[in-house]
Amino acid sequence: MGSVLPTLLLILAGVLVGGTWSLHRQGAPRSAVVITALLAVLATVGGILWMLPGES
Repeated sequence: MGSVLPTLLLILAGVLVGGTWSLHRQGAPRSAVVITALLAVLATVGGILWMLPGES
């Protein structure tokens, strides 16, 4: 499970980035675009931080 969760988070981040771009292109409200972008950033940061070596 060590490498599965960060991979899933990064996949989710990619889907959210695509969703953000799609919402932007469709002229969705700015709040929806910003919230989706923030979720994409959080998923990316979470996936990257999860892969960093740490105390175990």
